[in-house]
Amino acid sequence: MSEDAFPRDPEAPEPAVPAGPRPAPEPPRPPAYSPGSAQPRLNRPVHERYPQIRPTSGYGDPRITRTGPGPGAGTEQEPERSSKLSARLALALTVVIGQLWGLTIVVDEWMSGDTGTAWWGAGFLCLSFLVVLGLWAIDPKDR
Repeated sequence: MSEDAFPRDPEAPEPAVPAGPRPAPEPPRPPAYSPGSAQPRLNRPVHERYPQIRPTSGYGDPRITRTGPGPGAGTEQEPERSSKLSARLALALTVVIGQLWGLTIVVDEWMSGDTGTAWWGAGFLCLSFLVVLGLWAIDPKDR
């Protein structure tokens, strides 16, 4: 494993050695990247390991021909269906809020001993449930 992580360029000129006393050797500097393998050839910087990846890879790469799902993606394809479902959702939420309010009234009347009013309230809750069931049954193709 005496391979150097950065091999010397064979065409580069030899460094000049000055005549005279040699300066003290510098302490070894850590590499600019953090090695993750015991094999030095794998510890090279990314641009040396993968020369085909350029800074423009992705948006400027001629190999990429399609960038996404296509024109019109993410826009509403059936606005009539969307408005119909929104109206149905608003109506169902109104009924649910009415059921919660009615349940509060029914329980309050039942606890105070007025069972006649409580039974009328229970009838209201059953009727509102049937309204929601009717909304659900209106358009079976939306399920």
